[in-house]
Amino acid sequence: MKQFNYLTHEEKEQLFFSPPIDFDNHTEKDMLAHAIGAALYMPATRETIAEDIRTRKHEGLVSIVIDLEDAVGDLQIELAEETLIQQLDRIEYFVHTGELALDHIPLLFIRVRSVEQLKRMISQMEETRSFVTGFVLPKFTEENGWAYFHEIALYNKHKAASASVLYGLPILESASVIYRESRVQSLMSIKKILETYREYVLNVRIGATDFSSLFGLRRSPDSTIYDIAPIRDCLADIINIFGRFDSGYVISGPVWEYFSNRERVLKPQLRLTPFEEALGKTGRDLRTKYITNTLDGLIREVILDKENGIIGKTIIHPTHIKPVQALYAVTHEEYVDAMSIIVNNDGFRGVMKSEYANKMNEIKPHLNWANRILFRSKIYGVLHEHQHFIGLLPEHAHTYVSYSG
Repeated sequence: MKQFNYLTHEEKEQLFFSPPIDFDNHTEKDMLAHAIGAALYMPATRETIAEDIRTRKHEGLVSIVIDLEDAVGDLQIELAEETLIQQLDRIEYFVHTGELALDHIPLLFIRVRSVEQLKRMISQMEETRSFVTGFVLPKFTEENGWAYFHEIALYNKHKAASASVLYGLPILESASVIYRESRVQSLMSIKKILETYREYVLNVRIGATDFSSLFGLRRSPDSTIYDIAPIRDCLADIINIFGRFDSGYVISGPVWEYFSNRERVLKPQLRLTPFEEALGKTGRDLRTKYITNTLDGLIREVILDKENGIIGKTIIHPTHIKPVQALYAVTHEEYVDAMSIIVNNDGFRGVMKSEYANKMNEIKPHLNWANRILFRSKIYGVLHEHQHFIGLLPEHAHTYVSYSG
């Protein structure tokens, strides 16, 4: 699997100074945590998951979360589990018959609703576990967290040496995390669990929809999650505790809920010029489509995610894949600055003008930032000097379906 796998060889050469690397669920953990990118949620009751993967229906898709929790009604649990196992068996069949190449299988995650269901799914998957990268653990707290990771660690300690690791991806979305009076204690208790099982923690995810629900709030398509005051405050504390450079955790951003909008209150948030310069008339049409589908709000939120050190995002519609992942591609300017800082970290210089002659680069204060940029550049590539993330957006296919479809 590789980011931007829908591009032709010629397009990659035109766009990238340094192209993205390959990865799969055997890839080193820290690299894999960054590679998840835009994780598309699908209900476990969906009967076409394997077929959609076989036909590569959704351009750019590299991560799928098969949801057994909120996307499944309480009366559908048994059906959802059976359908999920059937879809994994179907993937195995497609691989066995040569209809599906292993490197075309996205990173697959299963979102469970309880520790008991986690144990049951690990047991029922049997040989198809090799296609699964990990389990998404909703409403993760001190009360359930130890049990979740105990089961994950138990499996990994007894698995075959050649089998891939099954990771845990806790979602922070409970009242004890968002309420001010309990937040710090709750986050520190969760951190203790994750430190104990660090080797099996792939990333830390944020469930802003559940957070918002506790206050009866919902962001509009004209706003970002950072505009909702109680959520913003909680995000700041999550980043403070789990996002420190030496903590080693990758934090993934909350879901963007919109994929269409008939009415707008505020002005569009996408400038015309970069779209027009990158793609001409195609760029103008693409910008109009993005604005109509509220993707300008998504783009603004991903930019704010990045500014706060968050990499990766839950998505509920295929049209979100490209704008989210394209924004993670490293610009040539970022890469040149990062390399300059790292190369000159020799004790002889403290500050210097950037090679683009538009900013100051300080060796020590900017070193951690530079290392993060280089890490991201491996997974998402480095664009050529005059290229823009917009060049990664044009569609090569048009078969999109919604989360509930």
